[in-house]
Amino acid sequence: MSTDELRAVELLGRIPYGRLAMSMRAMPFVVPARHIVVDGRVVLRLHAAFDYHRACCGSVVAYGADNLNSGSAALWSVQFTGTAETVRPSATELQRFGRQPHRIDGQEFRPVYLCIEPHFVTVHTVDHLEEHRSRHTA
Repeated sequence: MSTDELRAVELLGRIPYGRLAMSMRAMPFVVPARHIVVDGRVVLRLHAAFDYHRACCGSVVAYGADNLNSGSAALWSVQFTGTAETVRPSATELQRFGRQPHRIDGQEFRPVYLCIEPHFVTVHTVDHLEEHRSRHTA
């Protein structure tokens, strides 16, 4: 793995959720997802009832996560782009995902898992000097 890829994986491990971007019926679409990183691959947990995973299987997707709303002076954003496939996580991987929600948009949560084998990894960072940051906060 390159230095950027290692940095992206490390940053992704700091937060549990991100956004999966895909195309559904030729239209761009973004959905929140829970993630873990396994051997350099991003494994996602989605709600099966919406069938988003069907639009992703075998297609190129992007998964991004960030700390942009954290209030930190050091902001970051990562994006993984690659082909998605459905997977069945191991028992250990399922434990790493933690508790699953009971309901999503009023429906009983049924998990489905996707794996993204990254072909491109992007890391963006924004560092604010503390004296500038304090002048611009509300």
